Amino acid sequence: MPLVNSKEMFKKAYEGGYAIGAFNVNNMEIVQGITEAAKEQKAPLILQVSAGARKYANHTYLIKLVEAAIIETDLPIVLHLDHGDSFELCKSCIDGGFTSVMIDGSHLSFEDNIALTKKVVDYAHPRNVTVEGELGRLAGVEDEVNVSAADASYTRPEEVEEFVKRTGVDSLAIAIGTSHGAFKFKGEAKLRFDILEEVGKRLPGFPIVLHGASSVVPEYVELINKYGGSMAGAKGVPEDMLRKAASMAVCKINIDSDLRLAMTAKIRESLSLEPGNFDPRKYLAPARGAIKEIVEHKIVEVLGCNGKA
Repeated sequence: MPLVNSKEMFKKAYEGGYAIGAFNVNNMEIVQGITEAAKEQKAPLILQVSAGARKYANHTYLIKLVEAAIIETDLPIVLHLDHGDSFELCKSCIDGGFTSVMIDGSHLSFEDNIALTKKVVDYAHPRNVTVEGELGRLAGVEDEVNVSAADASYTRPEEVEEFVKRTGVDSLAIAIGTSHGAFKFKGEAKLRFDILEEVGKRLPGFPIVLHGASSVVPEYVELINKYGGSMAGAKGVPEDMLRKAASMAVCKINIDSDLRLAMTAKIRESLSLEPGNFDPRKYLAPARGAIKEIVEHKIVEVLGCNGKA
């Protein structure tokens, strides 16, 4: 099965009341853990690459890792650029084999965001590549994305129809209270379901995306703290809120921080328990296992996309 774009995947998710997991990848072990979990759960999958991951791992290596995953799993897989910040970056990914790209013009004025997004759409669609746009800004830090709480802003529902109509985007990332990174919330995170509901009414049948949707599993935070880290107070988005969003208009939920925390926690644990170990396979194998475990949990308990491949 070749790589696919997100069009049919999102249509099925919207109609079925579930969401597809979009998991960020940086290296072989992460790709393996995610795709092994998806294969066992028979789940469709989005593997997404940030600009930072592309610089770190190299575009060609990442493409070949994803191609290997398709051979091993025979799953429908989308290869997606996460938070593309320029037309040139999106074009390079499209030309290099990505089947979906995000152009993030959320930091621009409304008109400039439309112009940039439409430029990417006009290049992508003739090449059978889907495009995700963004309205509203999430607080937090993830690779090149760094937005202070003061600069964060909720999506304005009254803008979404015009934005989608004028750009031709295939999906829309909105800001309703999630955040990038292991965010230190003051109290529990609260998602603005009123905004999501209003967006859904204004864009019936249209796929909505949630960024910054990691739940920051306490088990891995505790392991990191136990073995020399400093993650005290880190929190994420409660999973019951994500399940509710997946039952509404949200068709794609991005998960990155949970993977990083799981991997880092198991590596720290392995090296602390065996300080003389210098074999990467011995500490990366448990890390890969943790990735697989958490992705299985997300697919079944949060996204509801198990058995939907």
